Amino acid sequence: MKGNGAEDSSPKPPPPPPPEWKFSQVFGERAEGEEVQEVDIISAIEFDKSGDHLATGDRGGRVVLFERTDIRDNGSRKDLEKEDYPITKHPEFRYKTEFQSHEPEFDYLKSLEIEEKINKIKWCQTSNGALFLLSTNDKTIKYWKVHEKKVKKISEMNMDASEAVRHDSIASSSMTSPQRNLPNGGCSEGPYNRLSNDLSLPPGGFPSLRLPVVTSQETSLIARCRRIYAHAHDYHINSISNNSDGETFISADDLRINLWNLEISNQSFNIVDVKPANMEDLTEVITSAEFHPTHCNMLAYSSSKGSIRLLDLRQSALCDKHFKMFEEREAPGSRSFFTEIIASISDIRFAKDGRHILSRDYMTLKLWDINMESGPVATFQVHEHLRPMLCDLYENDSIFDKFDCCLSGDGLRVATGSYSNIFRVFGCTPGSNEATTLEASKNPTRRQVQTTPKPARSLTSLARVVKRGAESPGIDANGNSCDFTTKLLHLAWHPTENSIACAAMNSLYMYYS
Repeated sequence: MKGNGAEDSSPKPPPPPPPEWKFSQVFGERAEGEEVQEVDIISAIEFDKSGDHLATGDRGGRVVLFERTDIRDNGSRKDLEKEDYPITKHPEFRYKTEFQSHEPEFDYLKSLEIEEKINKIKWCQTSNGALFLLSTNDKTIKYWKVHEKKVKKISEMNMDASEAVRHDSIASSSMTSPQRNLPNGGCSEGPYNRLSNDLSLPPGGFPSLRLPVVTSQETSLIARCRRIYAHAHDYHINSISNNSDGETFISADDLRINLWNLEISNQSFNIVDVKPANMEDLTEVITSAEFHPTHCNMLAYSSSKGSIRLLDLRQSALCDKHFKMFEEREAPGSRSFFTEIIASISDIRFAKDGRHILSRDYMTLKLWDINMESGPVATFQVHEHLRPMLCDLYENDSIFDKFDCCLSGDGLRVATGSYSNIFRVFGCTPGSNEATTLEASKNPTRRQVQTTPKPARSLTSLARVVKRGAESPGIDANGNSCDFTTKLLHLAWHPTENSIACAAMNSLYMYYS
C-alpha cells in the first residue's frame, strides 16, 4: 500500500485497441462491369436524430428512406437496456420508401438550367408517427411529410351481398337519372323516391341491428410536400441546417445565409451577406453552414479561405460580424498556387456536445475547440500523399472535389472519404494514434503495405495522360493505388452507435464495429 501523498508510479494502461470494422449491408450494389447511370449516383446521406431512419438523395432528384429493423424485431432499445438483453446482431436497415423530391427546371430569366440533384437532406422533428425532412437542390428547398396511410374497407353490413349489389346498382343508376325539382326543395317521382321504395325493410324487419365494421386492408407510405421554399438564393445552395428550437432552419449559398421558419415559405431573413459592393473585390465565398446543436442563437459557417466563423444571432439582425473565428496560420514560405484551393473547407460539423467543430479541407480533417481560436486541437492527414501530385489533380479537376466529414456520437472518432472508394476513421482522444482505412466493399479491410510513393510528374506529362483519356493512379496512405475516377464523397455516422453509412457511386454501404 502507498502512503498518504505518495504518487502513483505504476504505468498507465495502454489505450484500447481501435474498433474492428465489419461489413454490415449494401444497397444497390452494381455487378462487375455494370454501367452506372448518372441520375443514380448518391449525392447526400443523413441519419435522423434517433438513428432508426436513414435518408439518401441522388442526382436524379430522388430521396430514398431506410428504416432500422433489428431493434424492432427484438423490442425497443429501452426495453433491451432494462432487461440487460445482449444485442448481438449488427444494425440492419431495410428499404422503406422513395419519392421524387425535385425535378429539372429552367430559369428563363437567367437562361439557366437547374439540376434536380439533391445537395443536402436534413431530418426534422417527428410528429404523430410521421417523418419530416428537408431536401434541397441548387435553388429550391422542400419540406416533406412521410406518413402511413391505411386503406379501409367496410364489412358486416345488415344486408347480404346480393342485396348490397342490387342497391349499389340502383344508387349508381340514380346518379345519372334526371329529376324535376319542385318548390320548397321537393322533387317529383324520380330516382330517389324509387330508391326509398326499393329499400323497404324485409317482412318482419331485421332480426338484429349490427353496426358496420371497418377493417384495414393494407398500409401504404405517402410522401407529401408540405412547403416549398424558393426564390431566395441567387447562387447555388450548399447547406441547410435545422435549428435546435425545432421551428427554424438556415440555407446557405456562396454569398448569403437565410433564416427560415418552417411554417412560412414565402419569407426568409438574410442573416449573413458577404457580397461586396463590387464583385471584383470578392475574396472568399461561403462553403458550408450549420447551427449549433443545442444553442439556438449560435451558428457557424466556413469559407473558401479555410476559416470558420462563429455567429450569435442575438448581436444584430444582420450577422456581418463574427464573435469568434478559427483559422490556421500558414507556415512561412509555404504559400503556392494551390494554397487557397486546398485550404477551402468543404464541410463542417458540430460535435454532439457542441464544444468542437470538425472541418474538412482537401488535404486534412481538423478538429477545433470553440473556446480556442489559436488553432485546431487535432489535425488528421487524409491526402498528404497526394501533395506531390497537385498539378495532376488541378488538371483533372479532382482538386475541387468536396468531401463530407462526420463525428461519432460520443465524439471519440471522426471519419471522411477519399479516392478509390475508401474512407478513413481517426481516433481523436489525446494520445490516440488510431487511423483505419477501409474500402467501400463487402470486404472492407485493406492490407497495410508500405511502398515508396511515386515522384511527381510534370504538367506536360500530365497533359499527355489526360489526352489519352486515362487518370493516373496515385499511391494512398497504405501504399495502394489511388483511382481518381472512384471517390467516396458522402458518408454519415450513426448518432449513438459505431455505425457508418457511405456512398460509392450508386451503392450505399454500411459498416459497424
